[in-house]
Amino acid sequence: MKKQYILIVLLLVFNCRNSEDKQIASEKDVTKVEVVNVSILNLEQANRLAKLPLHCMDTEYPNKLNQTIANASDLKEPKELHPAFYGCFDWHSAVHGHWSLVSLLKQFPDLENRAEIGQKLLHNISKENIAQELLYFNSQYNESFERTYGWAWLLKLAEELHTWDSDVARRLEANLLPLTNLIVDKYVEFLPKLNYPIRVGEHPNTAFGLSFAYDYAVAVEHIELKVLIEKRARDFYEDDQDCPIEWEPSGFDFLSPCLEEAALMKRVLSMEEFKVWINDFMPELINEDFDIAVGEVSDRTDGKLVHLDGVNFSRAWSLNYIVKDLPEYKHLQNVANKHIDYSLLSIVGDSYEGGHWLGSFAIYALNSIDNE
Repeated sequence: MKKQYILIVLLLVFNCRNSEDKQIASEKDVTKVEVVNVSILNLEQANRLAKLPLHCMDTEYPNKLNQTIANASDLKEPKELHPAFYGCFDWHSAVHGHWSLVSLLKQFPDLENRAEIGQKLLHNISKENIAQELLYFNSQYNESFERTYGWAWLLKLAEELHTWDSDVARRLEANLLPLTNLIVDKYVEFLPKLNYPIRVGEHPNTAFGLSFAYDYAVAVEHIELKVLIEKRARDFYEDDQDCPIEWEPSGFDFLSPCLEEAALMKRVLSMEEFKVWINDFMPELINEDFDIAVGEVSDRTDGKLVHLDGVNFSRAWSLNYIVKDLPEYKHLQNVANKHIDYSLLSIVGDSYEGGHWLGSFAIYALNSIDNE
């Protein structure tokens, strides 16, 4: 019995030392990771990227309305239907084009054309124009218009305005508020009805829509929306395991289903819960040699195929969100940077198929980088 006791003690000591050695090795691994090829959103880059939404926010045609028509009287010009967000080919791209300009103005006081941009924002996001947008959303057949991708970007725009300390921002936020409140109400009404998450790599992706709505709820302290999203995220994704990242991307994804889901769960779970969850969901991410090939674009004049530039930015901002406060995942920043670098140089001066929307994706991905 005494020999057995000694053996147990020795085993415990060995296991403890082994565990400590692993922890030390892990810490050494974290410190030796070198983050390379970091793109920076500086003033030069900001001026370059601002050209995209500044050009398209007043470009009415070509235009994809995605409108359900009740009768002949609904056949109107885009600018009449959507006086605030009629440019940039479609409604959601117009919304996040406006977000792009707000984000850049907020970050760079010396941005070129600053006065012009401010005046255009105030002209488009006026009380009268937002009132017309409300009429459209409340029409008989368009209550689910832009669910939930456009909804998400509208709340991202509202969040950006709310967190910008500026007189212009206060005017714009107040003008936008009726539409912001309507979109919040739509989320609160819709989410309890959604029995299953939508996992595609395009507009209806549930994880993406919930992430942006959650960011808004946190920023403005909207407790009801925040708690609802936390609950639905757990309902949809808490038991998910082994996401098939090797299946990504599909032919014209612009969102990463696996990584958008992981970034959402990083938002709603505690840090300890998330560490357990991500180890079940994508255990390969912890490996320092983890890598994934970029989405390659074969034809940037094809409106669908150019989506793959979007998936590169989506992967980047999701990976960077996962890395926050988790140094053991620091190596993922290099994967994110590789994806940004592949697509960033191609979006300015390229065809309108990508140019009308990719600037926003690039800015959001660059904003996600931790340069410390």
